[in-house]
Amino acid sequence: MPSRRRAFLVLALLACGGLASFAAALAVGSLSLPLPEVMATLLGEQTPNAAIILELRLPRALAGFACGGLLALAGALMQVLLRNPLADPYVLGISGGAGVGAMFAIMVGLGMAGINGFAFLGALGAMLLVFGLAHGDGAWTQTRLLLTGVIVAAGCGAVVALMLSIAPEHKLRGMLFWLMGDLSQTGSPLIALGILAAGLLVAMPFARELNLMARGSDTAQALGVDVRQLRYTVYAVASLLTAIAVTSAGSIGFIGLVVPHLVRLAIGNDQRLLLPASVLAGGALLTLADTLARTVVAPQQLPVGVLTALIGVPVFLFLLARHPR
Repeated sequence: MPSRRRAFLVLALLACGGLASFAAALAVGSLSLPLPEVMATLLGEQTPNAAIILELRLPRALAGFACGGLLALAGALMQVLLRNPLADPYVLGISGGAGVGAMFAIMVGLGMAGINGFAFLGALGAMLLVFGLAHGDGAWTQTRLLLTGVIVAAGCGAVVALMLSIAPEHKLRGMLFWLMGDLSQTGSPLIALGILAAGLLVAMPFARELNLMARGSDTAQALGVDVRQLRYTVYAVASLLTAIAVTSAGSIGFIGLVVPHLVRLAIGNDQRLLLPASVLAGGALLTLADTLARTVVAPQQLPVGVLTALIGVPVFLFLLARHPR
């Protein structure tokens, strides 16, 4: 097990990495800006490019960090809840439900407010459907919840494919960008940041119980954990975090699956450290990926979900090769 000193060092490095990715997001773009000008603008001074920094790049960087943190935190919680290292925020069909709502809103010509509203309603509907079907009249097990989520996700995917096949050609690009993740149309990041802070504050008091839960529900129950209540709480929190992230930025895969793994390799499986570290790592990764997405082929923009995979997959494979266990 990594020492506590090493864990706190990793946390400090992740915090510095988050700040560095945030600075890059504000300074780098089709118009590169010097860091002193960026800092002066943030401190309230009037600079020639203040509008670009404060009105365009700052909200987008905050939204990217918030959505990355939301997905990483939800992924860490899902992996404990299901005791499955392949679990991610989208495994329970929440992203699929949001996709159905968003695709419908785009097809009927609604604006961003309508798209976000229908995406959130779709995510909420999928969450309630999975919860209701998985619970049923019997016991709620990890396997039953996982299988129900996979089936609901498959059904939502089929509906999304159907809508893509009948959608007008001039709307297909926007629909595909949403499905692959897009931060260019995000609104105010305050809601996502607030939900991220609230989710972390709710999850941290349960860190000890989550550590016991990772050893098995029987062990946790024998040591005094209310397993049923903990499952409901974790499921509700992780689902809400995912719904807000998907509503804000579309379907951005990979982060919720791999970031908790990378952090776990670095600092171990203590949820008291893993949860905040996952938030920092996920936020930094998505902010960096979005910066690259809007600069690699500027003035055109790439789907940010593609960049998260291109950045993270080689890193993850490299770490697995160095830590084969």
